[in-house]
Amino acid sequence: MLSQFLKNLSILKKFLFINFLVFLVIGILTIFYLNSIKPSIIKDKTSNHIDILNNTIENINRHKIKFNENDIRNFLFSTRFLFQNLDRVQIFDNEFKLIGDTDTLDLDPRAFSQKLKIIEMNDLNMDKIKKKKEKESLSKTKNSFIDVELKNYSISNNFGKSYTFTKEDYDQFLLVTFKNVFFNNKNIGYLAIIENANDVKVAIKERKNFIIRTAILVVIVILIFSFVLNRYFLKPIRNLVTFTKIIKDKSDEKSNIENIKKRNDELGILSSSLDEMTNELNKRIETAENYSTDLLHEIRNPLASLKSASEIISETENKELRNKLVGIVSHDVERIERLITDYSQMLKDEAAISSERMRKIDLSFIAKSVVDDFNSIYDSKRSIGIKLKNDGAKQFYILGIENRIEQIIANLLENSISFSENNQEIIVEISKKQNHKISLVVIDEGIGFSEKNTDKIFNRFYSNRPEKFGEHSGLGLNIVKNLVELHNGEIIATNNKNKGAKVEIILPAI
Repeated sequence: MLSQFLKNLSILKKFLFINFLVFLVIGILTIFYLNSIKPSIIKDKTSNHIDILNNTIENINRHKIKFNENDIRNFLFSTRFLFQNLDRVQIFDNEFKLIGDTDTLDLDPRAFSQKLKIIEMNDLNMDKIKKKKEKESLSKTKNSFIDVELKNYSISNNFGKSYTFTKEDYDQFLLVTFKNVFFNNKNIGYLAIIENANDVKVAIKERKNFIIRTAILVVIVILIFSFVLNRYFLKPIRNLVTFTKIIKDKSDEKSNIENIKKRNDELGILSSSLDEMTNELNKRIETAENYSTDLLHEIRNPLASLKSASEIISETENKELRNKLVGIVSHDVERIERLITDYSQMLKDEAAISSERMRKIDLSFIAKSVVDDFNSIYDSKRSIGIKLKNDGAKQFYILGIENRIEQIIANLLENSISFSENNQEIIVEISKKQNHKISLVVIDEGIGFSEKNTDKIFNRFYSNRPEKFGEHSGLGLNIVKNLVELHNGEIIATNNKNKGAKVEIILPAI
């Protein structure tokens, strides 16, 4: 149920909800902690009370102190060191009558001197007497609830054991511990230690204040972090989601992805990558659509020719004309087959390129391999020789895809051979240029280019082609241009001064 609820929340709401749960758990644990502080402190103080009570009772039994006011008063004076750290000690007889109270003693050290019997009354003594009366008045108030608790203690199951209770009002926190006194297996009275334990309230209050301040600080930090998270992370992510929806829905709505791309963090990199990927995808879609349109246009011509030729063949009886028409049909079928084959291969190549990785390769080694293969075919077939030249360097390293570089060189050689006559020569020349560039030039002795703007030859289905069109689809040079651009290079086509064409590829060197 909770997981399903979280799935429907945004990242910010999930963050706040999880923090709320954590905060709630910590709050519950804090309440338990605060509730355990008070009993823990009281237990420590009670242990001290019990030790003093046990020692006092032991002294009373050992000295056989009688429970009357004079004996108890003398006992309190003689054992005052036991109570010097306590606020008040009271002693009651078996009838719950108060017969001894440290609050009624004169705690001036001179009161315990055997030599000094008379204390001169001065201003200091008057102040003490005044304070003493105020203390006694307060003591009477205290005795009212102590008497009640003491009587309840005498008839409770705690009788015979130490018993502690607390009394709290607006300005005091009193901690009282009782224990009865046995002598010869007979209860002769009661002892009560009364301590003003305001330090317990102070300790609890300090911890509460600390926890409250910490909680407020944590809430402020969470709110600030939530604001930063939403402002600098979640909002850009939402904008990216909006951008993808715009692309998906082909909407004209504008997005602010350009602002996100300016960031120097991972979101900026992600935005740039997403935008580049989208542009590349759109470019591929547009290219595929253009290819399909051009392919359809190219196929229509041979189809029309096939249709006309087939209709005439069925009607003519002229053998010479029939043979000519059969040749046209064969030529057009071969042309359509080449178009479909090359177009299909081009689409496969584009899909494969996206998964291929570039590495360091030697351009001269690849060129020599391709030239040797073409020489073995066309030297004997048409007596066309292909020569490889370089500027003296043995190696020409570039960053590229080996089989794509082979495809570039092979397509250029096939194009040159298409325009060359038998017994002509084709030159492949590799050289190093300035600015860390490498040049590969293919020069033939064919008819050259008729267009003044030679960039047209790299268009799909270039129209000015050799007569044996069935051997070519018109996609070769366009594929070469795309592959060269993939390798961050450029391609230039020109006519030679004397005769033939020259195609130069310039690639970055390593």
